[in-house]
Amino acid sequence: MKHPGEILQEKLNSSGMSRKELALRTNVTEKHICTIVNGDKSISIAFARKLGYVFEDTSYWMNLQAEYDADQLRLQEEHDISQEEMGLLKSLYEIMIYFIERGYIHNNCGDASKVIQLREFLKISDLTQIPKITYNAAYRAQLTTNVKVDPYVLFAWQCMCERETENISISKSLDKGLLRRSIPQIKRAMFGNINKGIKELQDILAECGIAFQVVKNFRGAPVQGFIKETSEGRLILCLTIRGKRADRFWFTLFHEIAHILNGDNKTRFVDFDSVQGKAEQLADQYASDTLISPTLYRKFILSRDCTSWERIRTFAEANEVQPFIVLGRLQNDGYLDWSEYPDKVARYDWA
Repeated sequence: MKHPGEILQEKLNSSGMSRKELALRTNVTEKHICTIVNGDKSISIAFARKLGYVFEDTSYWMNLQAEYDADQLRLQEEHDISQEEMGLLKSLYEIMIYFIERGYIHNNCGDASKVIQLREFLKISDLTQIPKITYNAAYRAQLTTNVKVDPYVLFAWQCMCERETENISISKSLDKGLLRRSIPQIKRAMFGNINKGIKELQDILAECGIAFQVVKNFRGAPVQGFIKETSEGRLILCLTIRGKRADRFWFTLFHEIAHILNGDNKTRFVDFDSVQGKAEQLADQYASDTLISPTLYRKFILSRDCTSWERIRTFAEANEVQPFIVLGRLQNDGYLDWSEYPDKVARYDWA
């Protein structure tokens, strides 16, 4: 970017005005003009005001200097980036590719520029500080010996959830009563095309005061569901299709709805699959009982041949859910092995 002094010299050339004449018109020394056009001095607010009389309005020269200063500061920032922070691009590679595809950051630049863009997107001045931040949100995750959490990826993913829900128009505040009354309608959204079902869920939940979105999952952020009340008072709910099983997706949705109804969205917690607590047990119970009537389920598992596909399909119809919901419940409760009826479980893939 050109120094404002270069542009000032261009103005002098086009107007035929000498540096000496400009000095007289602005009541400064000719040396002062020379130091600016040579790039050795900035245009101060006071001098910008004087230039405003001679050439353009004052704001033009002030903005010109401000843009130049910001550009120089960015170059200095890129130069001062530590090797530790630069190295984080490797662990964030997968989510970075997605950010580029979505247009959140651009790719026609070097690694230093990417670090600066990530800082801006994640609203943090140094990426290495991320593990020290307590992120005010609740989310459901899976943590096993084979699945690890990367704090940098998880933080970036959570920021992505906020970005991907910010344009969803919702009611002014959460309406729990309407959310409870909307449960049958939410259940019906599992029938038919999943993309259409997601749009239906967005519309239903928006009326209840919840910005809902299905977001991409990444290694390092083994998250099933995410709830956060933003600083603007918006309640966002995001789900992934991690694991791809449709029964897990719908169970997680109702699990998260339970947390919202129970007021758990006001509390920061990590709801890991491998960790049980009162809040998680209550949410699990709500999801189970909402999807399948507990009274009918007890009778069903005591009945003859409850594991045949025809009986599963009929029972699902009586509960107004997809058969894969009943199949997943039977597999989870140990009445069927996870390998049985593999072609009957719908799977959701990220397009």
